Amino acid sequence: MEHLIIFDTTMRDGEQSPGASMTKEEKVRIGKQLEKMRVDVIEAGFAAASQGDFEAIHAVATAVKDSTICSLARAQVGDIQKAGEAIKPATRGRIHTFIATSPIHMQHKLRMTPDQVLQGAIDAVKFARTFTDDVEFSAEDAVRSEMDFLCRVFEAVIKAGAKTINVPDTVGYSIPELWADRFKTLLERVPNADQVVWSTHCHNDLGMAVANSLAAVKAGARQVECTINGLGERAGNAALEEVVMAIQTRKDYFGVETRIDATQIVPASRLVSTITGYPVQPNKAVVGANAFAHESGIHQDGVLKHRETYEIMRAQDVGWHNNRLTLGKLSGRSAFRERLKELGIELESEVALNSAFKKFKELADKKSEIFDEDLHAIVSDDAVTPTVEQYHLVSLTAHVETGEPPYATLIITDQDREVKCEAYGAGPVDATFKAIETVVKSDSELLLYSVNNVTEGTDSQGEVTVRLSKGGRVVNGIGADTDIVIASAKAYLNALNKMTATFARLNPQVG
Repeated sequence: MEHLIIFDTTMRDGEQSPGASMTKEEKVRIGKQLEKMRVDVIEAGFAAASQGDFEAIHAVATAVKDSTICSLARAQVGDIQKAGEAIKPATRGRIHTFIATSPIHMQHKLRMTPDQVLQGAIDAVKFARTFTDDVEFSAEDAVRSEMDFLCRVFEAVIKAGAKTINVPDTVGYSIPELWADRFKTLLERVPNADQVVWSTHCHNDLGMAVANSLAAVKAGARQVECTINGLGERAGNAALEEVVMAIQTRKDYFGVETRIDATQIVPASRLVSTITGYPVQPNKAVVGANAFAHESGIHQDGVLKHRETYEIMRAQDVGWHNNRLTLGKLSGRSAFRERLKELGIELESEVALNSAFKKFKELADKKSEIFDEDLHAIVSDDAVTPTVEQYHLVSLTAHVETGEPPYATLIITDQDREVKCEAYGAGPVDATFKAIETVVKSDSELLLYSVNNVTEGTDSQGEVTVRLSKGGRVVNGIGADTDIVIASAKAYLNALNKMTATFARLNPQVG
């Protein structure tokens, strides 16, 4: 079977989701997980977007050895120069340069003639090749570009030395049949089309990103650009886990295969969700909590008799585990460390292990059963904490009584100083947030408050996501605890810590 290249753009296109900006350390963690999953190409960012993004790409290129590391660059000398410098430490580096080719983009955004765009594309590819032989070219908004012009551009950049030609549905406009036809036409009409890898990059505005990507594969594309959990601006991108498992499950139809280690899909999904603060909905294909759950009695009976009656994939094959943790309050660090290793969780230091182990002990005092998902939540709760915390929760008391206004009293640290704060609210969470604001006075706007249970049962940990906005900057905070009010306070303070952290970046709107 032919090899299908999986190009992950979680750290570039996925990062364009509101509040999903990642630090250098977070990108390195995701990069290592993607490498473990055997992703072919990792687009680590847009080097020219900010100094922070440049340093993050450089760090990922240094840390990851088994995947190609890529930086995006507009068809401009400065962008390409930055990209070339950022990927320099990579064992294999790629520059992904792009320019818009649709009439609406050329006229209203670029204000360039078609001939100027054509020359700009050629010059960009030639300059990028002075840094690496692995150059990818994208025609932004290819879905709305005129076919004749698109063929001209692609012919020219192939001649200039591009090795991969990416055809993006930047605005999520296409449907599978038409997208497949576009690829078939390009492969037939563009000279030397057989000398390059054809790539598809689809957005999910009409809910068809994965379907469009798979249609392109069937039509001859041999690279799919996608993100973990389908993360991305607007409605997101094609979900890596769905593309990979569709290819793996239906090899009989697609006739291609990937090199992805599918058992690392769920750990990658969990990591990206935690770092970005974007929870995975329960009914999400492959990685959702209900993806392998059966409520119907008929379905349950069938699965018990023979799994394949209602399951086309095994939960274990994508990294799900049904095991409860066979550890208890008396278990030691060695057993705890070993269980984390079995789950694919790698802690970076002994300090991180000690912190996670302490939280495990505290949770074991509250819950009769500990699940693998609880361990993920414990480690994730530590992982989202900024290196320098300005605010930290010390204690919280919430009072709720029928007929009386809810009330919350907290003690938090503001840098090294403990401060008591209190407030009434519409509910205990509202009171908690208002109490915190009496101290921090952040003047930020709450855009999102979301609660998800980590496991089943009334003693389950709740995972809370809080999204705050201030001065055009959006951040996500996350917190977990068996007490939802405490989890909410942790999430709110986590978001505030990110808001006060000095991490500047610019999210360009590109395809």
